[in-house]
Amino acid sequence: MPRTSVIACGALGPSIREISTRRGWDLDVHLLSSLLHNRPAGIAPLVEALAVELKARGNAVIVAYADCGTYGALDELCERLEMSRLRGLHCYDVFAGAQRMREIFEREPGTYVLTDYLVRTFRSSVLRELGLDAHPELWDDYFANYREVVWLAQRPSGELNDEARAVAAMFRLPLRIVQVGTGSLEEELEQLVFGRVTAENSLFDIEVRTS
Repeated sequence: MPRTSVIACGALGPSIREISTRRGWDLDVHLLSSLLHNRPAGIAPLVEALAVELKARGNAVIVAYADCGTYGALDELCERLEMSRLRGLHCYDVFAGAQRMREIFEREPGTYVLTDYLVRTFRSSVLRELGLDAHPELWDDYFANYREVVWLAQRPSGELNDEARAVAAMFRLPLRIVQVGTGSLEEELEQLVFGRVTAENSLFDIEVRTS
């Protein structure tokens, strides 16, 4: 049996490792920088370079990314290299489900969405990366049109709760907490590890193939 390698967004790394350890899955996990979400054009080329290397070793490769702003580039890559990825447009879909995210945005289009990772790293991955730590006067240029902050809580804690409220306070907006857990991510991973999500169906429909 070939070794299964997972190429994953760094933001999903802790959850993927926890799930795979708890479920006893022998996965070879490779994490790419979560900061690629600020420059999503770089995601597909880096995934491809690593996937080619892993496949050359005889490994089976799955991709623990949603589309994540690549506008189909990951789907094209997955089809070409016969790989599968997580369903959805972004990690919010992975954690909360596409239908729930549609409902959230229909309720308030101006919603800024947080995950546990974004709560934990907001000051570095957002404030510093956008230059707002040095130029706070640019805040409204980025965020003036938001009306609500929603935290998709996977593993809430007192510390994360306090930090999420601090982030919402930066926006001067209310915080709404939506408990999502990691069950949807676990189901998606299980489909990828033991089945196959075809590239053309990766946004919505699962096709499970058995050997």
